[in-house]
Amino acid sequence: MTVTALSKYQRLEAQALWRATPEAQRIDVIISVGEATLTITDTRDRVLAHWSLAAIARSNPGAHPAIYHPDGDPGETLEVSADESDMIEAIDKLRAAISRQRPRPGRLRFVGFLTSLAAVMALAVFWLPGAARHHALAVVPAVKRAEIGQALLGHLQKVTGPACRGPGGATALSELAGRLPAPQGDATRFMVVRGGVAGALRLPGGAVLINAALVEDYEEPDVVAGHIVAAYLRAEKRDPLDRLLAQGGVSASLRLLTTGVLPEEALRAHAEALLTDPPDPLDPETLLAGFRAWAVRATPYAYAVDITGETVLPLIEADPFAVPPPPPPLLSDQDWLRLQAICGG
Repeated sequence: MTVTALSKYQRLEAQALWRATPEAQRIDVIISVGEATLTITDTRDRVLAHWSLAAIARSNPGAHPAIYHPDGDPGETLEVSADESDMIEAIDKLRAAISRQRPRPGRLRFVGFLTSLAAVMALAVFWLPGAARHHALAVVPAVKRAEIGQALLGHLQKVTGPACRGPGGATALSELAGRLPAPQGDATRFMVVRGGVAGALRLPGGAVLINAALVEDYEEPDVVAGHIVAAYLRAEKRDPLDRLLAQGGVSASLRLLTTGVLPEEALRAHAEALLTDPPDPLDPETLLAGFRAWAVRATPYAYAVDITGETVLPLIEADPFAVPPPPPPLLSDQDWLRLQAICGG
């Protein structure tokens, strides 16, 4: 109720009929509006009752005579005839003004519900996917990562074909894996495939797919070694399993956490992305640090990426092994020849 609304009616009086109880007889009274009450007096100016303006109810809205009662006590009534239209208007307007200022529990509950729902949806959209993925990355053991990598490999080989198994090739790959151990001591398995892979690709669990062109089209193993180092660095920059789960969405992470397996559709879609999306770029400083850590010459890799050398000039100029002494050999000549022939080329 506003101060303006109250002051407008404070001096208003009217005649009415009041009954204290349903069994009592109605008597003539005078009613007047006070600061917070409706005062009821008899014809001798004796106060019979005070009704709180905030607790007056009307039992017959729109009808006449207007009948009012204290909220919650319909037995005590006050009848105001249609002739006292100013008083009826005053009481109804004051009741409406007070009603507008009352808290609305239902509305507040609804607003609270919407706020809670929005918070839950925000958590589901923005927090849950990342939280589920990060938890899965933290708890999935190495054996399960290897299983996931093997399942992903099955989808990749539908395009790349099976791994090449030429005579002596497995031994040569094992020697190369020993010379280029995986970071942090992870298990490593090199596999050469005839196509589909851009350079070298590290899978969850440690397997590295190598395009056969890297061993067939170059005279020295430094090129394939450089691509393996680049694959290691990309996997260090972003866990291959993290990429798979991010693409699979929160359902893939929750499925892995609850059942220990990933949906085939998620594996299939990720295999397609690995074979079609360009590899993540690596800056020269990162690559040079990797060549230095694994003792691999950068120049052969650089010219394999760009035969002109223009776009890879930082790798050539800052090659950590450009001057003697050279790094330890990657493979013996015999093993390199066996590796070049692993796909029957």
